[in-house]
Amino acid sequence: MGLFSFLKKAGSNIFKSSETKAAEAAEEAEARKQQMLIALRGVVDGLGLPIDDLDLDVDLEEDKVTVYGQTESQADKEKIILALGNVAGIATVDDRISVVTPAPEATFYEVQSGDSLSKIAKAQYGDAMKYPVIFEANKPMLSDPDKIYPGQVLRIPPLEG
Repeated sequence: MGLFSFLKKAGSNIFKSSETKAAEAAEEAEARKQQMLIALRGVVDGLGLPIDDLDLDVDLEEDKVTVYGQTESQADKEKIILALGNVAGIATVDDRISVVTPAPEATFYEVQSGDSLSKIAKAQYGDAMKYPVIFEANKPMLSDPDKIYPGQVLRIPPLEG
C-alpha cells in the first residue's frame, strides 16, 4: 500500500461549519415552532368556541404561547387559555384576548393528586354537590367528570346569585 490522493472538497462533508450548524438549528427551530402553532390552533379549533381574529405566537425557549383574538364571553376566553395551557410543553399563556361582554373572572385551580370534581367543589364552594358547575365550566375540555388529572388546570367560576 502507498499514499493515495483525493480531492479535498469532494465526498461527504461530515465536518460542518459552525455557520452551517447554526443555520440548520435555526431551520429546525422554525419548523418545530410551525408544527407547534399548527397543533395549538388545532386545540383551539377543536373546542368549537367562537373567537374572532385568532392569532398565536410561540416562544419555544420560554415554553410560552401568546394568544390574540376577540371572544363574546369571559368563559370562552378562559376556556381557550386553559386549553392552550394544558398542552404538554406549554408553561405560560400570554393572554391578549379581548372580551365583548365582560363578566367576573373565574379562578383557576390546579388539580392535585386525589382530587375529584366533588372534592374541589366542596373546597371552593362549600358544597360537593356543586361539582356539575365546575364540570360545565370546563366543557368541552372535560368530557367526563371523572377524567381529571394532577397538574391539569380547571376554571372555577363564581356561583351565580
